Amino acid sequence: MGMNPKASEILSLEGKVAMITGAASGIGLATAKLLAKEGASIALIDVDETKGKKAEEQIKELGVKAKFFPCDVASDSDCKKTTEDVYREFGRIDILFNNAGVTRRKDIVELSEEEWDLVLNVNLKAIYLLSRHVIPHMINQGGGSIINTGSGWGLKGGPKAAAYCAAKGGVVNLTRAMAIDHGRQGIRVNCVCPGDVDTPLLHDEAAQLGEDEAEFMKKAADRPLNRIGQSEDIANAVLYFASDMSSWVTGSILVVDGGGLA
Repeated sequence: MGMNPKASEILSLEGKVAMITGAASGIGLATAKLLAKEGASIALIDVDETKGKKAEEQIKELGVKAKFFPCDVASDSDCKKTTEDVYREFGRIDILFNNAGVTRRKDIVELSEEEWDLVLNVNLKAIYLLSRHVIPHMINQGGGSIINTGSGWGLKGGPKAAAYCAAKGGVVNLTRAMAIDHGRQGIRVNCVCPGDVDTPLLHDEAAQLGEDEAEFMKKAADRPLNRIGQSEDIANAVLYFASDMSSWVTGSILVVDGGGLA
């Protein structure tokens, strides 16, 4: 790299390995594709094996090494085994995108304890579990980049989403805590907070709330930039955090929501 490299050179992920959770669809899959196009090898992590295998084929078509690993990110033993398998397969882990997510659109009174546990475990606990197994590898290789998926509702409240708001608020502050703890080890930890993005998760929310899907999507587009988010919008932000473009950025919370929070 010369003294004044082009942006494209700084964004390059050649020789890097990215581990992505929730990688079989939505934001995870879009990010896997974008990071692969920048040269990264991709470890796809998801609980959905059918979609996960399909995703692996799609990424391989982009000319990079890719492998799907089935994993329940809320299980410590799964996270430990998967991390070991990824490290054995790829030899290193440079980027961890903690993106797996689930929601239950209910207030506290309606929410069962099982639903609370599910939402907190998949959205928040999973970041702790996977990171604790990946970070030692990153320390050994001299650094890395961890990106967590938060939410606009991690920064403000939302209706009928008590467990989700609690979990995503936790993700935002956990990101800051991890950034403080691991900065000296060359590990950067940042958080992307999407607004409503056109993913299977969002369509599922409409169903949970018993709302007309077209109407629900129209409401979701009601923000200054006047459209619903696309998975690629979030993938672009993840690429920024994964690459050397953000080499002096850690503990940062980036809202990508078409102006909704504003």
